Amino acid sequence: MIDELAKATLQEELQFTRQALVWKLDGLSEYDIRRPLTATGTNLLGLVKHLATWEARYLGEIFGRPFPEPLPRWQDSDGGDLWVTPDETRDEIISFYQRAWEHADATITELPLDAPGHVPWWPRPHVTLFTIVVHVLNDTTRHAGHADILREQLDGRTGVAAGYEEQIDTAARAAHWARVEKAAQDFSPAD
Repeated sequence: MIDELAKATLQEELQFTRQALVWKLDGLSEYDIRRPLTATGTNLLGLVKHLATWEARYLGEIFGRPFPEPLPRWQDSDGGDLWVTPDETRDEIISFYQRAWEHADATITELPLDAPGHVPWWPRPHVTLFTIVVHVLNDTTRHAGHADILREQLDGRTGVAAGYEEQIDTAARAAHWARVEKAAQDFSPAD
């Protein structure tokens, strides 16, 4: 009974976070979803592609259920899963992510939480489905947080998901920013 509750809760949280990540692309230009927004090249559509690739791998081949489409080799070091080539479209990447999460959800649904898996690139490669679902949820949430910040930098839009978007009050934001900046400047370490 607790296993089914844990499974359902983890899947619901994962699905909420997946959808929130995809929502962060809404209303942005092709350039804005692709362009590097950090020194390491992090970009919004690349985050979606990265999560699709690794969700397909972690909740697929790790449990003997390979994703039915080709995936890049896990040991590729060019970071090709973190950015989007000019010939890859937004719709293709989002569709890939949706197919990956459907495949992952089938794995979660069909296997028990203690189902064994094997992650050859981990120091302790013997894992369970529970371990991997928590890992994927953690990674997805982490990258959705990155997407929150990137989106805010682009156009100021914030919110955890569609329907929860916060209205932009430029004056209130400026006042809050000034308050935080003043606190940072006024800090004096105790002697």
